[in-house]
Amino acid sequence: MKISVSVGSAYYDGSHWSDLVAYVKAAERLGADTVWSAEAWGMEAVASLGYLAAVTDRIRLGSGIMQISARTPAATALTALSLAQLSGDRFSLGLGVSGPQVVEGLHGAAFADPVGRLREFIEIVRMGLRGERLRYAGKHYVLPRPGGEGKALRSSIPPRPDLPIYLATLGPKALELTGELANGWLGTSFIPEHAGVMLDPIRRGAARAGRSLGDIEIQVNAHLAVSDDVESLIGQAKMGMAFALGGMGSATTNFYNAAYSRAGFADAAREVQRLWVAGDKAAAVTAVPDALVLSAYLIGTESMVRDRIRAYAAAGVDTLRLGPHGRTAAEQIDHLEMAVDLVRSTTSG
Repeated sequence: MKISVSVGSAYYDGSHWSDLVAYVKAAERLGADTVWSAEAWGMEAVASLGYLAAVTDRIRLGSGIMQISARTPAATALTALSLAQLSGDRFSLGLGVSGPQVVEGLHGAAFADPVGRLREFIEIVRMGLRGERLRYAGKHYVLPRPGGEGKALRSSIPPRPDLPIYLATLGPKALELTGELANGWLGTSFIPEHAGVMLDPIRRGAARAGRSLGDIEIQVNAHLAVSDDVESLIGQAKMGMAFALGGMGSATTNFYNAAYSRAGFADAAREVQRLWVAGDKAAAVTAVPDALVLSAYLIGTESMVRDRIRAYAAAGVDTLRLGPHGRTAAEQIDHLEMAVDLVRSTTSG
């Protein structure tokens, strides 16, 4: 099983940047496969990767993810080609649709038909990566713009038709699109015992394209923490879970909530969201079941975490994506070293 790392978050403002760079350099030293940069309404995903390309040599650089509402398909293709050029072909393009609160509130773009929009976006990006002139007539994107003076252009950057595209998707139709069009899946809200909730739609989409699930790299985020004080770990993890169920989307559109609901936690997900939306965040955190946290996160004693790692591997996960854990760079690097050793010793052989 491979290991990647994630940096940035919805709230990351670029502070303590030197700590983040030290963490990524340590990840490279430890043999991590990719560093994925996030964006929402904090630091965006691209600038950090350009910097990291200059201070690393081997680790791959991935946008985890670029929001398709924040850029045109052509600009995204040019950005991907540029980062691949600057990094010596170490760039992977991660894309996602985000949610209506960000898309309509921050970017002023329409969120309707996100799967159809994502399909067209990927098709245009692929054209750009192949070095083709961008000529496209879709429901959401038309190039060149009709009635104007524009003409179909192509990038002057050398083409990279094999540049990997990963999708961060959660809904069934979007997961099917991942299986059909993507090189990999950047998964969240994944419970190994209910892997089919996520992987069956990917498998269906892959079959329609004449592929199999084995053609798609399955990466999932891994909140990993080891302690004999399991109760404390559960308590710490509940805030993040409550935010996912109640705050990662609107009261009517929350893909994380829906994913956990499909995995058998519908009643709890509904109650946590109700409390969160009502403004009672403390009660929402309390309402998160211990069983959900222990199912979705790799936390507990060393023996418990090893069992969870084996469950992820058995479910078909190729790569675990770890985030920084600790207050300082030294603490984060120590945790990463422990996690890498734990994963490798559990899955080797």
